[in-house]
Amino acid sequence: MQSGPREIVTPFRPIPLDVPEGMKPNEFFNSSENLSDLVHNNGLLQNPEGLLLYRKALGHSNEFDASIIYNTSQTILDPLGRPVRRTQVPDAVKNVWNRMNQVIFEAMLEMYPDADETLVLTGEASLDATWPLTSPGVPSIRMLHNHFIVFNKADLRAAPLADTSNPNLTDGGQHSLFQAYMREVYRAFFDELDLEILRPCQSGSCKIALTGYPQGLPSWEVTGGAESLKDVRFWKEYDTILKGFIDFYRTFFSQVSTRNAPLPRDIYFPGLVEEKLQFNNDFLKSAKMVRDRCIKDAKYANSIRWQPAFKQLIYRNDVGKLIVTISQNSIGNAITELLGVVVNRRPDADAYGQAEPALIARLLEVRRRLVEADLGQGIATPHWGAS
Repeated sequence: MQSGPREIVTPFRPIPLDVPEGMKPNEFFNSSENLSDLVHNNGLLQNPEGLLLYRKALGHSNEFDASIIYNTSQTILDPLGRPVRRTQVPDAVKNVWNRMNQVIFEAMLEMYPDADETLVLTGEASLDATWPLTSPGVPSIRMLHNHFIVFNKADLRAAPLADTSNPNLTDGGQHSLFQAYMREVYRAFFDELDLEILRPCQSGSCKIALTGYPQGLPSWEVTGGAESLKDVRFWKEYDTILKGFIDFYRTFFSQVSTRNAPLPRDIYFPGLVEEKLQFNNDFLKSAKMVRDRCIKDAKYANSIRWQPAFKQLIYRNDVGKLIVTISQNSIGNAITELLGVVVNRRPDADAYGQAEPALIARLLEVRRRLVEADLGQGIATPHWGAS
């Protein structure tokens, strides 16, 4: 079978949610009112730390699809003041969030043990307001949230190949700015990070054969598999990958913005940045190339995301190993496209209704495990009870 990205159709039940007159959808979705609706109609579990597990009403997959959001909508009313990535979350909250991630991902692997049959993934994308404000791609919920998704590989095999020029597929190696012009610098920088559980993948060994993705991205095998997700060291290394990425991204675009710029403030690895980036001719030559184009090309300059924008995920590869990868989030926003899955959501209440009972049963089982581990309390909605 031909390898290539797939475009699947995922039916959903239209949401009876009216956006107030005079507001744009992304403005309303950032509001406390919208988050209240999310809790009462799709909420599964919440805890005192402000973490909310909910069913994705506009989901990627009707096999398994849920998210945890750090719901600060009632306590931080300024959408631009809310935590939007792991590095901004208080340690006590992050500890609970990591445990929730571990419990849910372990349950997913138990429910779907065969790597030939299902693609299992979890992860998050940057929600920083780094797009041009007039762009339709400005994030719709500016609060940190992650995804838990399972795709049936039989459905992926039956799906048509996606258009490789789809803008949401341009985060991979052959398109990404980092990969195209600074591949060796990028990887050498990551190689200097202090990692024990995460081991760099050999070239090509982490791809999903069916889609051929991810393409050209730095990836790490989780030594010890799912058991390692119970080790706090794993989650610290997962954060180290993100911190390294943020340092690289901020350093590069500060040089694009201002020639010979000083070290960015509050970076995580100043010695590494100074040694491996600020004195590297390939790195600075690439920054000059982008800077020169920005000066001459207004459209190109307007597309630049000046602040760190990323997708980071954990997934199971074809031979059952767990892999961590991270990508520059250049244009696309859907995390599934990192693995070559383009989701075309279509309103179809009847088709969604056929899949809903089994989907809800799996989500409620996950909720039961979380409650048992003292990670939250169940939420009652019109569709299910609190226990």
